[in-house]
Amino acid sequence: MAHNLSQCRLLVQKAVEAGAKALFLPEASDYIAPSASESISLVQPASSSSFVLGLQKSARDHRLPINVGIHERTQGGNKVKNTLLWIDEHGEIKHRYQKLHLFDADVSGGPALKESNSVEKGTEIVPPFTTAVGNLRFPEPSISLHRQGAHIITYPSAFTVTTGKAHWSTLLRARAIETQSYVIAAAQVGSHNEKRASYGHSMIVSPWGEVVAELGGEKKDEPEIAVAEIDLENLEKIRKEMPLLRRTDVYPEV
Repeated sequence: MAHNLSQCRLLVQKAVEAGAKALFLPEASDYIAPSASESISLVQPASSSSFVLGLQKSARDHRLPINVGIHERTQGGNKVKNTLLWIDEHGEIKHRYQKLHLFDADVSGGPALKESNSVEKGTEIVPPFTTAVGNLRFPEPSISLHRQGAHIITYPSAFTVTTGKAHWSTLLRARAIETQSYVIAAAQVGSHNEKRASYGHSMIVSPWGEVVAELGGEKKDEPEIAVAEIDLENLEKIRKEMPLLRRTDVYPEV
């Protein structure tokens, strides 16, 4: 976790130098373990985690809000939570979101992963605030957030290489188009251990479905950031010119 914190601090510095207003980091930025048992053994309370405390200090020192995915303890202790934290510019944890849809897959040519073995699923969609979060394969959370007035939806991720090549860009652009929102997807990249590698290709997509910034799929010596301007006037123009009039008289509202 110390290494991951140092990498995140480099990204904070790059974000500050680029003039970014907020930094979005990937899912499970604190660690990705090779087994469920090791993941549970590594988890720490956010209040005493050196990783979280370090990012809180960076946010406070640079007056930079940070959105970051971490692991947290469950009440019973036999699983972990896959959590997204919103740390404000004062270094305070203001919002938490617990991942709703867990990744259980055994795809030909890819690793067999069963997140539900070690991760407790969340139970609610967090209402929009300065930023909002979702689950990429399922459109319902993003549609709900759009209905509640969200302008930006984030998808911090650690996609496998196999599923990333097949689905990553398509899903991100679809979520942006169907909600007419900006999508910010910070993604893990490269090998984590002998069992696991992530696809990368962090991406920012406009409400029109245009990819306005994208990183690569190869791990570099230093971590990278992608920066894009959020044009809310253009977002409102798109929503006005092509309103999404959902037929909630025919199907349920989410």
